[in-house]
Parts: sequence; structure tokens; C-alpha cells
Amino acid sequence: MTGSEIVLARPVSVPVRSRQGRRILVATVLGAGIAGIDASVVNVALPEIGRDLGASFASLQWTVTGYTLSLASLILLAGALGDRYGRRRIFLAGVAVFTFASVLCAAVPDVGSLVGARILQGVGGALMAPASMAILQATIAPGDRPAAIGTWSGFAGIAGALAPFAGGWLLSLGSWRWIFLINVPVAIVVLVISLRHLPETRDDGSSGMDWGGSALAFASLAAVTYALTVLPADPSRPWGLVSAVVAVGAGGGFAWYERRTTSPMLPATLTKSRPFVTINVITFVIYGAFGVFSVIFTIALETVAGYSPAEAGSTLLPITVLGLALSRFSGRLAARIGPGPQLAIGPVLCGTAALLTLRVGPETGYWSVAVPLECVFGLGTATMVAPLTSVALSSLPGGHVGVASAVNNTVARAAGLVWLAGLPPLVGLTGDSYTQAEAFLRGYRPACVICAVAMFVSGAIAAAVGLPKIDRGEGGSHDNV
Repeated sequence: MTGSEIVLARPVSVPVRSRQGRRILVATVLGAGIAGIDASVVNVALPEIGRDLGASFASLQWTVTGYTLSLASLILLAGALGDRYGRRRIFLAGVAVFTFASVLCAAVPDVGSLVGARILQGVGGALMAPASMAILQATIAPGDRPAAIGTWSGFAGIAGALAPFAGGWLLSLGSWRWIFLINVPVAIVVLVISLRHLPETRDDGSSGMDWGGSALAFASLAAVTYALTVLPADPSRPWGLVSAVVAVGAGGGFAWYERRTTSPMLPATLTKSRPFVTINVITFVIYGAFGVFSVIFTIALETVAGYSPAEAGSTLLPITVLGLALSRFSGRLAARIGPGPQLAIGPVLCGTAALLTLRVGPETGYWSVAVPLECVFGLGTATMVAPLTSVALSSLPGGHVGVASAVNNTVARAAGLVWLAGLPPLVGLTGDSYTQAEAFLRGYRPACVICAVAMFVSGAIAAAVGLPKIDRGEGGSHDNV
């Protein structure tokens, strides 16, 4: 296996404990991890970026939502590209684009250029995210998939959790620009392993690309993001009203176009799977709340409690430890007893942690408040992430795992995009409020309560709607190498 592409004559079914299985897992985990790194590392650097570039809170929102915008808009198309042209090929392209954009982020002269580079980063992330999961589903032996997905979920999340800690440490040593360069060495490792050891898989039943649907999705999400960012603070703002109209028009156009095109990026058959629809509703609520909570809590620790970036980032270490300890077990447990109990309990634990963050103030204790509530939050995420991902993938036929992964990723990213664009200005987090403790707390506290309620609601949905057991043998049977 020394060429640029591994081609096998029969369907792939690699044991996860084999030499190749471990390398497949390492490559996909690290690939998803570098996308997770910059999705979260920016949060700890937002105050410093704002001060250095003279940015408003809305501009700082765009450094986060610009990345999420292109990621959410293109991830469905990217999943279809992987199914048709090869998941390995699309995965490698995503790693290359993401790494190049990371270097651009480190070199920008102003906040507008930073937002543009972050949008390009999102393009790379969109190519990587569904491909990494689809590669696992299409290559790992059926009986090993729940454990592999649990490992992928845990370690990919761990990379995102470690990023703020590493980012805070880098900020303490020098400029915020260094945080975007931590992807480069990891990306090199991913490229080397992938080129030598990843088999190429694709779906022979895939045909045609939905470029029109992708354009309408991007227009709708961009317009709704802008409208939600500006209208809560100034409902009469003309461009905000125009963008709201564009968002509705493009969204309606997307629904109309998808029903009529021969190769839709969102096939109508997806809505016929009740578990798939349910799990994506739960995903939207959970990840929307996560998107807001992760940003405002990190800022609160720095602006209100006076933590250094390194201290604020280090509070996330309990999530890392619990993810390492429990994610693989969580995937196996969900396959054995069904995903329902974990998807009901996990969000409740996360919602409880969100309520505990209301205690954040000028004298917030590191060991008495910050670390314990992150332990509760980490236990909640370790409980629910693996079964949530497994249900999303096992709800559709194996030949469509790329689309299934892409849809679930799109829902998660779009949720974070929409919630982060709309909730902060709605509760008064605008202008330079991120620099003033008292002003920030006025918006921070109601935002935390809203996030907690959303997590409780998602847990109630999972408890009320019976979700089937995860099919260990689902996926991969229709994939050709």
C-alpha cells in the first residue's frame, strides 16, 4: 500500500483493531479534530482579537459564524461529492484547503480579512467533516462500527476541548495569531497517513451534483445570519429587513428546487425515516444551545471572573478527561440498550451545567465553581454524543452514509450559526459589551437560562419519542471500492 490511492477488489470490512483499522481511525479522528480545534479555539481568543483589531461584538460573532456559515451551507454538497467521487479524495482536499485558510487567518491585517479567511476555513471543514465519518462507516467492519464511532466522537470532541487550553497557553506567550497555526503539524500527519493507508470508497448509485440547491442554501443561511445579527438591536435597519426577505425567499426556493431537481442534495426519502428526522430535531436544539453557551461562557470567565485565557481554556480539561474515559463505552452501551436513555439523560446534565454557570461573577472560584460545572457538562456530552451520531448514520441505507453524515453535520452547524447570530443581540450582547463585566452579565445570564431550557427540551423529546436500537450491520453494503 504505497501508492497515492489504495484500491481493493472487494468491499471493505476492516477490523478496527487491525493495523489498517487503527490508522483509518487515527486519520479520521485527527481530520475531524483539526476542524474542531478552530471551531472552539477562537472562543478563548475573542476578547484579545477584539482589542487588537478594534472589533465590535457583532464582528467577533462573524469570526465564529463566518466559519460556520460556509461549513453549514456546503456540508451537504460535500457529502454528496464524497459519495460520488470518493470520500478519501474529498477528505484530502478538505484537509489541504483548511490548512491553507488557517495560515491566512494568522496573517490577516483586519477583522474583515479574518472573517473572509474563516469562511474559507469553513469550506475546508465542510469537505472534511462528512467524509471522515463516512469513511469510518464505509470501511470499518459492521460489528466494530459503534465502538469506532464512539471513539471518533470522543476524540474529535477532545481535540475541540483541548484547543481552548492550548489557545490560551499560546495567547499567554504571544499573539492570538498563533492559535490558527496549531492546525498545520496535525494536518501534515493526517495527509501522510491518509495518502498511504485510507482506502477509497464511493457510492456507485450516486449521480449528478446539486449546485443550484447548494447556492440557494448558502444564500438563505447567509441572509438569515445577517438578519439575526442586526435586527434584534435595530429592527428598522434596511439591510437587515432586506436580508430577512432574501432568507425567506432563498429558503422557499431551496425547498421548491429540491423537489424538482433530478439529483437533490436533500433527498425527499430522508423525511420518511422517523428516527432520522427526530435525531436531527434533537441535534438542532442541542447544538444551537452549545454554540451560544461555549462562546459566552468562555468570555464570561475572562471578562467577568478575570481569568487569563490559559485559565479559561484549562477549565475545559474535565470534558477531555471524561470524553477519553467514557466515549467508547457510551457508543457500545447505546448499541446494546438503545440510544433513548442516553439521549434523554445527557442533555439534562448539560442543561444543569448551564444553570450552574449563573454563579459566574468577579470572585468565581476555579476549583469550587468552574471545574465542577465543566465536569457535569463533560459527563453530559460523553453520555449523548456517540448515540446521537450513531442514530443519525444508521437511520438510512448504507449507500447514503455520506448524505446522512452531511445532513446531521449541516443541522448541527446551522443550529450553532442561527443561534449564535440571533440569541446574543436578543439578550443585549452587542457593541463592546464583551469588554465590560457588568454590561456582559446583563445579557449573559438570560442567555444561559435559554440554553439550559433548550437542552432540557431536547432531552424531553428523546424521552418522549421511542428511538430504535442502533443497527450494528447498517451501512457499507452498497459502497464500492
